[in-house]
Amino acid sequence: MRGTRLLRLRTLPLLGLLAALLLPLGLTLAPGATASPAAADPVRVMPLGDSITGSPGCWRALLWNRLLDAGHTDVDFVGTLPAQGCGVAHDGDNEGHGGELVTNVADQDLLPARLAATLPDIVVMHFGTNDVWSSVSPDRILAAYTELVGQMRESNPDMRVLVAQIIPMNPGACAACAQRVVDFNARIPAWAAATGTDRSPVTVVDQWTGFDTATDTYDGVHPNDAGNEKIAARWFPALAALLEEGVPGDPGDPGDAVCTASFRAVSTWQGGYQAEVTVRNVSTTPVTGWTVTVVPADGARVGQVWNGTLGTAADGTATVTNASWNGALAPGASAAFGLIATAPATSPAPAATVDCTATS
Repeated sequence: MRGTRLLRLRTLPLLGLLAALLLPLGLTLAPGATASPAAADPVRVMPLGDSITGSPGCWRALLWNRLLDAGHTDVDFVGTLPAQGCGVAHDGDNEGHGGELVTNVADQDLLPARLAATLPDIVVMHFGTNDVWSSVSPDRILAAYTELVGQMRESNPDMRVLVAQIIPMNPGACAACAQRVVDFNARIPAWAAATGTDRSPVTVVDQWTGFDTATDTYDGVHPNDAGNEKIAARWFPALAALLEEGVPGDPGDPGDAVCTASFRAVSTWQGGYQAEVTVRNVSTTPVTGWTVTVVPADGARVGQVWNGTLGTAADGTATVTNASWNGALAPGASAAFGLIATAPATSPAPAATVDCTATS
């Protein structure tokens, strides 16, 4: 919470000022007055979504206070939007933009700037309600999810992502919405399993089961007080588990040689697609080479690459090593390679799990 952080920062300057006043008099600080080492930075958690998260998204206030009551006091909710009421003291920073479609956030490349401004360690994402209302297909929504997760990992290679199976929706103006939510939620676990990595896991949190639009919303879409209680209760154990596990150290610490990889579909056709993978050096030291593993989803196989050298395992995993001219990356620099993959005619939107290793 920003208030907590400000209080911490004010302690050391006051002690320093006291020391400056005492030293000319030949006096020293008592042992008990010595400044203690700076406390570790709080874990930064971004609540990401639409109006269910941010307008006013009172489940965030309830979740915040559940965390405090459980002893998780060193947590900072972050986002470019401020608190929007709720009448409960809490850290209200969030990234819940009312009316947003996750597909628009991906298509318009809106997330990177928000990540750069807030630098989260964990993202708590309930996103897609407006897409479902607008009859956007699950394939497109999940492709947007994949793009956003790639951008999160470019911001922080150790990003933890909690993604919701979204709450039910049954508004009077959308008779088909209820079933669309069911159809979309059914696809999320497999997507998460294919997208998560050991380093950057994606954990599904079931916000749908047990949530009743008749008693837990005020309009068939947005949660009322009872609904907010249920949402907070579902997020809490998953988020608390990540906090207890601990967040890895800053990947940009001196001496680390770390790269990230992100996957983007460029074009599709029946039986295949073209994609681009961007490799970025996110450390503070140069790297001299990189290797990316590409695990295509839904039975697709990589058959051709350019700007890299392709190797393929029997299980379909592709290994792409840098070309002779694009392996050296200065801190913050990136390179990209393209690929062509074949895919079953009935496969959904292109997706792949990509991971990068670098040599210094």
